[in-house]
Amino acid sequence: MDYQETLAYLYEQVPMFQRVGGSAYKEGLENTWALDAHFGHPHRNFRTIHVAGTNGKGSVSHTLAAILQSAGYKTGLYTSPHLVDFRERIRINGTPISKEYVVDFVEHERCFFEPLNPSFFELTTAMAFKYFSDEKIDVAIVEVGLGGRLDCTNIIMPDLSIITNISFDHVQFLGNTLAMIASEKAGIIKAGIPVVIGETTPETKPVFLAKALEVGAPIYFAEENDREDFPGVEYELKGFYQEKNKRTLLTALPLLKEADYRIDEECVREGFAHVVELTGLMGRWHKLHDRPTLVCDTGHNVGGITYVVEQLCQQKCHQLRIIIGMVNDKDISGILALLPKEAIYYFTQASVNRALPANQLYELASEAGLLGKAYPDVKSAVEAAIKESLPEDFIFVGGSNFIVADLLESKIFLD
Repeated sequence: MDYQETLAYLYEQVPMFQRVGGSAYKEGLENTWALDAHFGHPHRNFRTIHVAGTNGKGSVSHTLAAILQSAGYKTGLYTSPHLVDFRERIRINGTPISKEYVVDFVEHERCFFEPLNPSFFELTTAMAFKYFSDEKIDVAIVEVGLGGRLDCTNIIMPDLSIITNISFDHVQFLGNTLAMIASEKAGIIKAGIPVVIGETTPETKPVFLAKALEVGAPIYFAEENDREDFPGVEYELKGFYQEKNKRTLLTALPLLKEADYRIDEECVREGFAHVVELTGLMGRWHKLHDRPTLVCDTGHNVGGITYVVEQLCQQKCHQLRIIIGMVNDKDISGILALLPKEAIYYFTQASVNRALPANQLYELASEAGLLGKAYPDVKSAVEAAIKESLPEDFIFVGGSNFIVADLLESKIFLD
């Protein structure tokens, strides 16, 4: 099989949450332990930092990777989902895993893993850990896939755990209260390993405190951090929500120094200032076009969209135009209630099975007082918005990772 045939095999043979949703979710770590044992426990061969949370964990993970790369560490980065290419999920010093490695892994190991019937995420986590071990990295930033307690990344024993925040998302698996969701994400807190909590609510803070006390983990709340270890750091990522991610990171970095990481002020500034170039991060308040301005963002739940809308409402422009699509398992009515009514809307759908049909989104949005038209795909929606825009207009594209992915794959934003 070549690379494209291998991806087709993976997408068809192992259930992938990104494409099919809940049917791909497997509770329990039995497959993870089996895969880990088969490959000789590769995650034990490098240091790790574990990052969980409802929103912000991707930005935090990429920025940590950028800082450690700048400090001279051979740094692995495991994140999800990908936007354009599967290989975005597994990187070393910003370079994606090779196509050849992906092909060889599947060809050589399928006789073992096929009888296990692993999920896509279980299999790709095993691939990432084996790749990092084979390449003899120094440290890996490992982003939790979903939740924490039962996530297959939770077999690692990291130097530091980070939980960015808690918001409502994946409630069918993690629980329908913030405390229940926090309890699942607190499952990454381990004995003796410090944990940084980026943001709390009255419901979530007691959960984190209780778990840390139960297992004996030092706990640090970024909201309470008034230290100035790295004053005046400039962050390349410009979304409003990045200020909280920045504070989380600035709380975490001194703890890494205490764990004998060689991190100085110069590499911290370099990592913050050049995270996109160093890691390949995409889709976070990502500007793609001028005159009209076109920005995309992967925020896709109430917590994430709240910050996006706040930033949209502060844009100085002639007309705000919003291209939006969602998947069918999100709090659609909650998100629609947040969106500005003065914008012109282009309702669309991504090219995944989980996408809410554009016409259905249009109807729900109309009931919420949002005016616009429905378009069958992202490309046609963006083309319509650009055609109707004046140079002084502002176009936003978002509502889902998959909408942003379709936008980036279309390349129609290129001048």
